[in-house]
Amino acid sequence: MNSLRLLRFSLGMVFIWFGALKLVGVTPVAAMVARTVPFLDPRWFVPALGIFEMVLAAGLILDGRHVRWVVTAMMAHLCGTFLVFVTQPDVTFRDGNPFLLTTEGEFVLKNIVLLTAGMVVATHRRRDTEPEPEFAPSSAAGAKLASQRFDV
Repeated sequence: MNSLRLLRFSLGMVFIWFGALKLVGVTPVAAMVARTVPFLDPRWFVPALGIFEMVLAAGLILDGRHVRWVVTAMMAHLCGTFLVFVTQPDVTFRDGNPFLLTTEGEFVLKNIVLLTAGMVVATHRRRDTEPEPEFAPSSAAGAKLASQRFDV
């Protein structure tokens, strides 16, 4: 599936980009990340998060066999990003209104799309490693029905 490979590649590129910015210390979200988890030292946590994101990227782009594990880790990470809505509502919502997102709120909310894309990647059955589901028609009519092609 070329579209699935492209989706994995594009997710990987997003994570490489975001991770690299954190790793080299030029991400515009470092302060927001630090305030979201104030009990962790941002001097090591933000770069470590960048490394983690780049490892996820490598797993998405390079490894098709373990992609479900990679996507599971990616989804856990992305769910963690939503903590900012709880820990810093003044940063993510204008005037406390959850329908009026700030730029930071929009930045975090877009992770819903990344989560959904991850679900698509994770739930896709790999044709080269997973067997076809068994279908055993109980009669000749069932076999004929199974072999017919339906165009909608």
